[in-house]
Amino acid sequence: MMPQSLHASDLADRLGLVLRGEDRSVTGVGTLASATSSQLSFLANPRYRAQLDATCAGVVVLRAQDAEGHTGSVLLADDPYVAFARIAALFDRPQDTAAGIHPTAAIDPSAVVDPSASIGPHASIGARSRVAAKAHVGPGCVIGADCVIGESCTLVARVTLVTRVRLGQRVLIHPGAVLGADGFGLAMDGGRWIKVPQLGGVVIGNDCEIGANTTIDRGALEDTVLEDDVRLDNQIQIGHNVHIGAHTAMAGCSAAAGSARIGKRCLIGGGAGILGHLELCDGVVITAMTLVTHSIKTPGEYSSGTPLMDNRSWRKNAARFRQLDRIARRLASDAKDHE
Repeated sequence: MMPQSLHASDLADRLGLVLRGEDRSVTGVGTLASATSSQLSFLANPRYRAQLDATCAGVVVLRAQDAEGHTGSVLLADDPYVAFARIAALFDRPQDTAAGIHPTAAIDPSAVVDPSASIGPHASIGARSRVAAKAHVGPGCVIGADCVIGESCTLVARVTLVTRVRLGQRVLIHPGAVLGADGFGLAMDGGRWIKVPQLGGVVIGNDCEIGANTTIDRGALEDTVLEDDVRLDNQIQIGHNVHIGAHTAMAGCSAAAGSARIGKRCLIGGGAGILGHLELCDGVVITAMTLVTHSIKTPGEYSSGTPLMDNRSWRKNAARFRQLDRIARRLASDAKDHE
């Protein structure tokens, strides 16, 4: 149940924070600009420091150095954004799901559904698939053959697990996601494509989150793998046999082509692309719209592409870019002549 209110002192005790000021009652959360006197907000980015002085929030989570001169009630945290996320979760109303199978659901006789699991309207569970305790399969979900849905997983609605998909515990999958579809495997024979059978599966670790309309292809021979606590945004494409390390996060519309390996604790920006068969070591940050064309063996931040500019300047620079090879050859020749 979502609490009606919590005192700031309760929040401090739960999360190991320090309360300064009045012990106010908190009924919800909001931004510095919109929060009311009964709500809690936070300051993590210095660019919003001016909003702190004008905020109506009853309690603000911030760092000790940012609390200087602020007269309202504050909760001091080393990382205000993390603390705010944990506090906001206390006010998040969970979806009400009753255990049991909806009368309109279709369950194959060979499937196993734990009595404490919830199967929603018009959901389908295929042959030999298993749904563990306290899992929720939402309305319109299609679970194919030989799938495993781990304990306390949530498939919100219209999620498709095609075949041989195995979810760990507490996996959250948003509407429209498709896991276990055919990987893009083709062989050319006499000018015509031959489809390569995709005989592997998809393995998702514990505590992963997969965004709406994201697709994860099953492997050709071995499995496509997401390790524990991988977070995928909406509309991401993960090709067959990709391996993503634990605690990595990928933003919307990014893509990893077949057999790419992404390390642990990597951050992949929106619209970024990773070519197939490449390897990214642990701790790599790829900024938005970057195309990764070679393996990365050293942690750090990487970018590609040209920044936004007016069209006229871009056209001029594009024309000059085509001349770079000729200019470089000429400079090298001139340097050789002067030796």
